[in-house]
Amino acid sequence: MINAQWEYGEAVRLTRNVRNDGTYPGLEPGAPLVRRGSIGYVVDVGTFLQDQIIYSVNFLEEGKIVGCREEELIGGDEPWTPSRFEFREKVRAAKLLAVGGEVLVPLGAVGEVIKVIRDAQDGVAYHIHFDSLPGRILQIQEDILEPAESAE
Repeated sequence: MINAQWEYGEAVRLTRNVRNDGTYPGLEPGAPLVRRGSIGYVVDVGTFLQDQIIYSVNFLEEGKIVGCREEELIGGDEPWTPSRFEFREKVRAAKLLAVGGEVLVPLGAVGEVIKVIRDAQDGVAYHIHFDSLPGRILQIQEDILEPAESAE
């Protein structure tokens, strides 16, 4: 068996929102299950396709036991910086973004979060791919982004 990072009873924190992949009974596929930042306790450790560790985690406040991949978890006592957005979330530029007078991203341009950077120098930042700037990824501070659906 692959070496598991956490064992039965250990506290872990979820680093991204978990939605129903169709295996959680009583909820529609895609329905939110547990929000990132939530702390739960490992109740079982198993594998998927012999190469991925899956932890059954009991999130007591949510009243749910959910399967989580190792990369979705950190130790319950590890530092945690909450973020407004997460991987794959659609965002909108709240300001015009320019470098040397050249507008790279117009105000209101829609992009997608590629990576969340919780330990950036000036607070949470993101790697964003904007539809208006194909093939380029920009690191953008959280305070100049807004949810994409806010302007619709």
